[in-house]
Amino acid sequence: MTNPAYVAVDWGTSSFRLWLIGGDGTVLAERRSGEGMTSAAKTGFSAVLAGHLAAIEAPENLPVIVCGMAGARQGWVEAGYIDVPAPLASILTGAVSIPGESRDIRILPGLAQRDVARPDVMRGEETQLLGALGRASSGAQAVCMPGTHSKWVHVTDGKVTGFSTFMTGELFDVISKHTILSHAVARAEEQLADAAAFEAAVSAAFAHPALASNLLFAARSGQLLHGISAAAAQARLSGTLIGLEIAGALQDAANGTTITLVASGRLQALYEQAFRTLSLAFTAIDADAAVRCGLSAAAEAIWPN
Repeated sequence: MTNPAYVAVDWGTSSFRLWLIGGDGTVLAERRSGEGMTSAAKTGFSAVLAGHLAAIEAPENLPVIVCGMAGARQGWVEAGYIDVPAPLASILTGAVSIPGESRDIRILPGLAQRDVARPDVMRGEETQLLGALGRASSGAQAVCMPGTHSKWVHVTDGKVTGFSTFMTGELFDVISKHTILSHAVARAEEQLADAAAFEAAVSAAFAHPALASNLLFAARSGQLLHGISAAAAQARLSGTLIGLEIAGALQDAANGTTITLVASGRLQALYEQAFRTLSLAFTAIDADAAVRCGLSAAAEAIWPN
């Protein structure tokens, strides 16, 4: 069995993921919890990490590489941002050390787009991006990373030229729980998903993004006038928001741009369905594998064998 080489951590706002990585790159142990930045800021980042390291019996001298919200201003230690445009590999040189710890712990920086008209930031997704594309990708690519705040990143020949954040997941949660549409989608999870309604909504929103608020209300009016099911109403809401996101993300894409989807689970299935509906070619990469690969690239650059 290979010996442990380092620990990789993806520390989100509400989630914590840790992997013990061997010298040959294999995953020797894994930990997951809901101890994200919000929780860890109250209980202590050092204590949370120490508890997980003890659980996997990590050697005391083993280094730790971290990405995500632990490096935010409200996190453990602020890791700052690399300004775009910038090479993907630039995040490897910006890692910040945690002072006062017995082991070597580094947090990777995020990316910032300081355009006054379109300011944007990301933290954690840049490591997924590095893992998904590698340090020297070629050609023009649009990378889609769905989530509460979906990220679309434009990369040309290994350089991040710009990116956009879309509040798709958060809007779905707010609209489905705190607006008039909450009545339309009530108990939708108890019904079979309506693929046709989702695909129709994706197509309509992609073709007519200016009608966004009207298309959203159709989930309610369609139920009142035509008796569509709660599952169909929910599918319309989801499809409309995802269709709007894709329309906005691709409006400035260059001809010949390829789409890379970095996702997993239910979100991966939804976005794949949306891309197929719009006849958009894409390549899918598992999000967990991407972030581990990005963290590994950082660890190897910081602590070369």
